[in-house]
Amino acid sequence: MTTLNHQQNIILSNFSKHSNATQIRLRLYIPACYQHQPVISQLISKYNLVVNITGASLGKNTGYEGYFDIQIRGDISQISSGLSYLESLNLKIVGKPNVDGDSWFC
Repeated sequence: MTTLNHQQNIILSNFSKHSNATQIRLRLYIPACYQHQPVISQLISKYNLVVNITGASLGKNTGYEGYFDIQIRGDISQISSGLSYLESLNLKIVGKPNVDGDSWFC
């Protein structure tokens, strides 16, 4: 059984209940030191998650933080492992509660 930390519980409690797949939506902030690393690819290849990038802002050679707006699909164990990986990189992760029918503008 996978143990979830508080942030993962909050994010996973907001998954879509309209399909068989568990889906969450996140804004993932990427510091400059990770902008040339395969962070998103690792979620797919290592954790068998389906990742849809719905938006992004990364400044090439600017040295500033950027972000990805992503939807992640998989079972709860896969998503929990993927979130643990992202947290191990000390990335800022913000969950977006409503997967259906709204925009990223809060």
